[in-house]
Amino acid sequence: MGDVAMTVPVIRAMVAQSRSLGTTVKITIVSRPFFKPFFDGIPNVDFFAVDVKERHKGFFGLLKLYSDLKKLNIDAVADLHNVLRSQIIRTLFSLSGKKVAATDKGRAEKKALTRAEKKVFQPVKTMVERHVETFKKLGFSVDLSLPNFPEKAILSEEILSISGKKDNFKCIGIAPFAQYESKVYPLDLMQKVIDNLAENGNYKLFLFGGGKEETEKLNTLAKQRENIVVAAGKLKFNQELQLISNLDVMLSMDSGNAHIAAMLGIKVITLWGATHPFAGFAPFNQPLENCLTADRNQYPLLPTSVYGNKKVAGYEDVMRSISPEKVVFSVQSQLAD
Repeated sequence: MGDVAMTVPVIRAMVAQSRSLGTTVKITIVSRPFFKPFFDGIPNVDFFAVDVKERHKGFFGLLKLYSDLKKLNIDAVADLHNVLRSQIIRTLFSLSGKKVAATDKGRAEKKALTRAEKKVFQPVKTMVERHVETFKKLGFSVDLSLPNFPEKAILSEEILSISGKKDNFKCIGIAPFAQYESKVYPLDLMQKVIDNLAENGNYKLFLFGGGKEETEKLNTLAKQRENIVVAAGKLKFNQELQLISNLDVMLSMDSGNAHIAAMLGIKVITLWGATHPFAGFAPFNQPLENCLTADRNQYPLLPTSVYGNKKVAGYEDVMRSISPEKVVFSVQSQLAD
């Protein structure tokens, strides 16, 4: 999810800058149907939903996908995912004479950053920068120095029945989960963060997650406080995006929610355990000080993983080196700006 969200600022900027130069670029996003709401409202952008369960399943499904895409009279292909499936599609287009380019994911640099021995602890290019380079290979110049973001969504009565009206509240989103445990802030510490923030009657907290288990944990964290809303399980995905667009700040792990909030122009505080923003996945247009990382003096092998899927003995509790007080201060600092 985060990978797709990181493409949105680039697509938005490319379309806007092309229009300002008096040229028209039409972009077709090819992805799973779940991600269509990410691109809603961007001019000259269409969405082609890939049916990975039936029509486009397997190798022969990829051939059907290529056949379907050919009918769109595509002039060039930007492979922003660069995995086997997309590599096959772009190769077929290349063989048909179309111009193609792929995002270099910088695997060698990321390996150097995360290895235990002879670690090269320095930032690699962000994925957003890499996507810009991909479009440059196709002849399109994209400038992200002054990014533009969508307007805050007007919330429907259905959403307001869950969220309540904003009134004079400062709205804080909290997404305490991630795909891998090594990227999840311990729930006892997150409880302290939430309790501290919820004590301020001018704050309204929105807790995000998915699935029955996460929703139950969120309900426990909320403690039935009046100024805490558990959004999980109550809104459709596009409605969650609309709610997030109205937040004042999002507190998230190194996860998709951070990138969703960032693509909508929301201030984002991220917490990093086994992973690190130097690996290129820091949320778009956010200052580095908003990325709160585990203590490398105490845990010198950090980061141990690009995605958080690698376990290292003795590094199970790295996120406990990020104090709840520091997290609360960072959130409050963004609200004071």
